[in-house]
Amino acid sequence: MKDKQQKRPLEDIPEALRDIPISPRSSSLNPKWIMLGLAGVAILTLGTLGVVRLFSSPSPTNTVSVEPTPSPSPTPEPEKIENILGHLPYEEANPTQLKAITGDGRIKLRNKAADSFLQMQRDARASGIVLTAISGFRTVEQQEYLFFEIKRQRNQDTRKRAQVSAPPKYSEHHTGYAIDIGDGQVPATNLSENFEQTPAFRWLESNAAKYSFELSFPRNNPQGISYEPWHWRYVGDAESLKTFYEAQQLQNTSSSEENTVN
Repeated sequence: MKDKQQKRPLEDIPEALRDIPISPRSSSLNPKWIMLGLAGVAILTLGTLGVVRLFSSPSPTNTVSVEPTPSPSPTPEPEKIENILGHLPYEEANPTQLKAITGDGRIKLRNKAADSFLQMQRDARASGIVLTAISGFRTVEQQEYLFFEIKRQRNQDTRKRAQVSAPPKYSEHHTGYAIDIGDGQVPATNLSENFEQTPAFRWLESNAAKYSFELSFPRNNPQGISYEPWHWRYVGDAESLKTFYEAQQLQNTSSSEENTVN
């Protein structure tokens, strides 16, 4: 009986099992374990890819937008005033704002400047001084003639001419606040440095400020304009102060900056 069991005929083994080769190593390559191993590798790979995707690709709903840091605005440069050979630019006064200060109506000043000059002239005469108005408001066209035509007639260098006469659009006379004054008793000194030796000039030195007039171009003035003892300007209201002192302030600021850079 025992021999029959040990010597089981080949015909008794099912056909399906007979087609699979039997090997001593077949137990270590069990298909069941191979499939489990492959499944584990796949799970590990998918998990790793998920982690990488999580950190490398932010979710659209959780995206944090970073505003660009605005660049600081450039510091505006201080306004600079243009000057031509020391002369500052001035606008031409409106003719409706002018008033005649001579009997023939030829010489005019701004209304307040005209009233102040006429009062100063009357007070000076009461002291025996004759103040004569030589020139007041000038148009740009008139200044063009005085600068270019006289320059041509005298064969003057441009810089030399600018020391005694402003180029058009750069004359204080355009404002209607400036006036050239002479001594009616010593007319030979009109428009010359010798005017400073007259009684009229000495009276002006002592009294002009009471009427809000000041000398525009004293000796060694910062604009580099030749000394003009006859040229005075009115600074008795807000508009006249702004016209002259604002231009001077801007010009002085520009000059200081240029000297610092140099």
